Amino acid sequence: MLELSRVKADVNPSALWSANPPEGLALGLASTPEELEAIQRLRYEVFTEEMNAQFPEACDGIDSDRFDPWCKHFMVREVPSGRVVGTYRLLTPENARKAGGYYSESEFDLSGLGHRCDDLVEVGRSCTHPGYRNGTVIMLLWSGIAKLVHEAGYRHILGCASVSLRDDGATAAQVWRSANAVLSANPQAPRVQPLCRYPVERLDSMLPARVPPLIKGYLRLGATICGEPAWDPDFNTADFPVLLDLDDMDVRYRRHFGLA
Repeated sequence: MLELSRVKADVNPSALWSANPPEGLALGLASTPEELEAIQRLRYEVFTEEMNAQFPEACDGIDSDRFDPWCKHFMVREVPSGRVVGTYRLLTPENARKAGGYYSESEFDLSGLGHRCDDLVEVGRSCTHPGYRNGTVIMLLWSGIAKLVHEAGYRHILGCASVSLRDDGATAAQVWRSANAVLSANPQAPRVQPLCRYPVERLDSMLPARVPPLIKGYLRLGATICGEPAWDPDFNTADFPVLLDLDDMDVRYRRHFGLA
């Protein structure tokens, strides 16, 4: 049994599970059709059944799209039941070219990232079973992502942080106020532009709201929100572009993920 921390990006063995999993959990990369289907069923349960997202390609209890065949799919499983309780997918720049681009390019113009696109890894389709939303699964997934990206020689990670608009944009307003303050103080920071811009001029609500825990977690890692949000009608969310430079990752997390 190999540890995920020893896996290179071009390796796709039949099973890759972390040794000494926390709280009865194991982290690995999907490498069989059955494992990928289990991941896609979890995504359907969370995105479609729980969040009411409408994906044109989702059917028969499976969430899939054209990017799935080109991605590496991280999964966290229960031990010993084998049930998949968390997942993230990762798209390398090489496979993004084969896939015709990044998924993020359906929402954002990435040209503002410049040379960063040369070693840009995209992560997305993140979801966790409702019984495992205490942060443990997400941290386990991020430990695998950070190690794989680092060992493969990439540096930049891009993803989207979705904020529900069911509260009339109060939470999205708070996220944008915080992000815009940081961007305004650093005009040289990389920025991306949304293709279908959520009208931030409407995000002037001063209703009490908190930055969602997942976004707080990204910011603690050292990531930055690098532009205005895009509107995702499938989810009814404001999607904020989040960029992480591994060289700028908080030193505590570098040690935690074994990168220091």
